[in-house]
Amino acid sequence: MRKWHKVADGEERHGFIMIRQLSVFVQNEIGSLASVTTVLKDNLINLRAIASFDTPEFAILRIVVDQPEKAKELLNASGFAVKMSSAVAVELEDKPGVLDHMLRVIAEANLGINYIYSIVLRNGKAPLMIVNTDDLSRTATVLKQNGFIIAEEEDLIS
Repeated sequence: MRKWHKVADGEERHGFIMIRQLSVFVQNEIGSLASVTTVLKDNLINLRAIASFDTPEFAILRIVVDQPEKAKELLNASGFAVKMSSAVAVELEDKPGVLDHMLRVIAEANLGINYIYSIVLRNGKAPLMIVNTDDLSRTATVLKQNGFIIAEEEDLIS
């Protein structure tokens, strides 16, 4: 049995440890993403996943790092607006149809996906899909019941 884990939004979820990700709000201008990665590099924080979602004026940079609390603190101190939140990390076999199967399981459970992005390079381990839905605990439970492996935050660090 897995332990209780306090997640970013203050709720405790039993059964699965959600990963913590940071959403960093940056100006949509040249060099703004490098400003974020420089803060991480200068403080020896390892970036494990990154996805950028843009609008005409700003971008939301979603990142998974090996030291989320430290990264949030340092990025805030550097003038960035940063929000820590939770998501589910799902191991997927690298073969056709596996992502489709995962998405169908989520849809059939009547769960809406807010966003999705991947971590591909994991030192020979299966790629991960990072998923944020309306109900993370239920998403993890439904996926596990359908044979998917839910990764823990520690799996992202090593």
